[in-house]
Amino acid sequence: MKTITHMSKTNKVLVGLVVVLAVALGVVLYWQKVGFETRYSAVYLNTGDIYFGKLSRFPRTTLRDVWFLQKEGEGQGVALSKFENAFWGPKDKMVINEESIIWATELTEDSEVVRAIKNPQSVAPAQTGTMPTQSAMTGAGSQTGTENTQ
Repeated sequence: MKTITHMSKTNKVLVGLVVVLAVALGVVLYWQKVGFETRYSAVYLNTGDIYFGKLSRFPRTTLRDVWFLQKEGEGQGVALSKFENAFWGPKDKMVINEESIIWATELTEDSEVVRAIKNPQSVAPAQTGTMPTQSAMTGAGSQTGTENTQ
């Protein structure tokens, strides 16, 4: 009995394609889990809210290490607050509906926001009971498509 030891050209192309796709998938999974150095971004939503964090768009638009601006009081300006410290206890991850984003931009390392995030002592201490603006709360589950699962 004679065995065939060579593959057809089509089979070689298919095997090569599977190998390339497997390597690409491995790179993407590594990038998402371990990550290459992700920079901070600002994301402005159609609700009028702006969030800061590490933005990734694959497989879903996700913001991690999330911060937001919160009014401190009448005429006192705004403070940078950690999203996970909001009174309802969200995880530090936000899945955003892509259609809700008006604009997103990467922040420079010397940005005041990035410096405040990296040096939390320079940020006013977050209090239990902090929360984003009312529009973020009403749009969090439906309009903005945010999600608190990890």
